[in-house]
Amino acid sequence: MTKSVKDLAIIILAAGKGTRMKSSLPKVLHKIAGEPMIRHILKTAESLKPSKIVTVISENMDDVKQAVAPHPTAIQKQQKGTADAVKSAMAELGDFKGDVLVLYGDVPLVTKETLVALLEHHRMGKNFGATVLAMVPPNPTGYGRIFQNADGTLKEIIEEKDANDDERLVRLVNSGLMVMEGDNLSERLDRIKNKNAQKEFYLVDLPNILKEDDLETGVIRGDYYELRGVNSRAQLAELEMSWQHRKRLEIMNDGVTLLDPNTVYFTADTKIGRDTIIGPSVIFGPNVEIEDNVEIRAFSHIEGAKIKSGACIGPFARIRPDTVIEQDARIGNFVEVKNAHIGEGAKANHLGYIGDAELGAQSNFGCGAITVNYDGQKKSKTIIGDNVMIGSNSSLIAPIEIGNGAYIAAGSTLSKNVEQDALVIARAETKSLAGKAKGRLKLK
Repeated sequence: MTKSVKDLAIIILAAGKGTRMKSSLPKVLHKIAGEPMIRHILKTAESLKPSKIVTVISENMDDVKQAVAPHPTAIQKQQKGTADAVKSAMAELGDFKGDVLVLYGDVPLVTKETLVALLEHHRMGKNFGATVLAMVPPNPTGYGRIFQNADGTLKEIIEEKDANDDERLVRLVNSGLMVMEGDNLSERLDRIKNKNAQKEFYLVDLPNILKEDDLETGVIRGDYYELRGVNSRAQLAELEMSWQHRKRLEIMNDGVTLLDPNTVYFTADTKIGRDTIIGPSVIFGPNVEIEDNVEIRAFSHIEGAKIKSGACIGPFARIRPDTVIEQDARIGNFVEVKNAHIGEGAKANHLGYIGDAELGAQSNFGCGAITVNYDGQKKSKTIIGDNVMIGSNSSLIAPIEIGNGAYIAAGSTLSKNVEQDALVIARAETKSLAGKAKGRLKLK
C-alpha cells in the first residue's frame, strides 16, 4: 500500500557556516535571484504540502531562523556530519511515522517535479527503507559513487577517498538528497558509526544499516543542473546563471518577448504579463509586477513597482520602489521615478526626476524637470493634477500642488501651490549689460 503525500516530513540541512564562501553571512543566506538560497528550497518544500518542515541550523544563526519562519528549527550543536544533523531534527518530528525527506539549504534549484518523482519511486518500492537521488555530473570528482544491483536498487555507495581507480570511473554519484522511512529512523541513526577520516556521522551510511534490517534502498536519477550545491562564490554565480536561464525560458513560454534574453535579469518574485516586450540589459529587482502589452526598453532598472498595460519604459529609465505607472504612460530615457503615481497617459520622456509625487492623467513632465522632495530633514510630496504641462528645466519645491490644466513655463522654480488652469512663469528677470563682459574672460 502506498503512503499518502500527507505522511511526509521534510528536514532541510542548513547548519553550514560558509567558510569557503569567505563570508560572515551564513551560506544559505547568500542570494540567488534576489532571494536567499534557503528561501528557494523552502518554497519548493512547501509546495509538497508536508506535515512539517524542520530546518537544522547551527547555534547563533538567528538570521537563518528568521528566514525560515514560521517553520521550526533544530540546533546542531557541533558539526559532526549529515546523520548527526538529521538526528538534531528528530525531536521536532516527535513520533512521526511517515516518510522523511532530507534536503539541503545550499542546493536551491531542485524542482518540485524531481522531488515528487523521488517520493513516488520510494513509495512504489515494496521493501524500501530509503531512496537516494543520484546524478551524473560532468566531473564526478569529490562525489560518492553509486553502484546498483541488477534490479536497480542500491548495492553500495563508495566515497571517492575509498574508491579504487576503476571505481572512480563510475559517473553515477550521490546527490545527498534522500527520502527515508520515518518509523525507527532515530534508532537507525543511532547505529551509524563515525569510522572515517573526519570522525563524522554520515547519512550515506544509512543504507548499510537498512541492509541489517533486511530493507532495500532505491535509486532514482535526477538532473545534475538542479542538484548542484554551493560552496564558493563562483558556484553561487553558476547557480545564478542557471536560475536566470530557466526563468527566461519560463517567461518567454508565457508569452513575453525578450529581445536579448541573456542580458535580462529577473528576481524570484518578478511577474510579467503577456505580449510585453523587454529590450536588452534590463534588470528587475524585487517586487515588480508588469501587466500585459508593456514595453521595457534597453538598460532600464525596475524594482518595487507596478506597471500597467500599454505603458512604455526607457531606455535607460530607473523605476524605484513604491511606484505605480498607469496604462499608456511613458517614462523615457534617463528619467528616475520613486514612490510616485504616474497617471494614465502621462509622459516624462527624458532627463527628469519624479520622487514622492503624483503626476496626473495626460500630464507632461518636461525635459530636465524635477520634484524637489527633500529639504535635508524630511521628504515632502508633490501633487500634479490632470492635463498639466510642466515645462522643461522646472523645479517643483515640495510640498506643493499643481491644479488640473495648469501650464508651468520652462525654467520655472515653484514653491507655492498653483490653481487650476493657471499659466505660471517663475523665472529670474533677465538682465543684459552691454559691454560689461569685455575683458572678463582670459583665454590661455
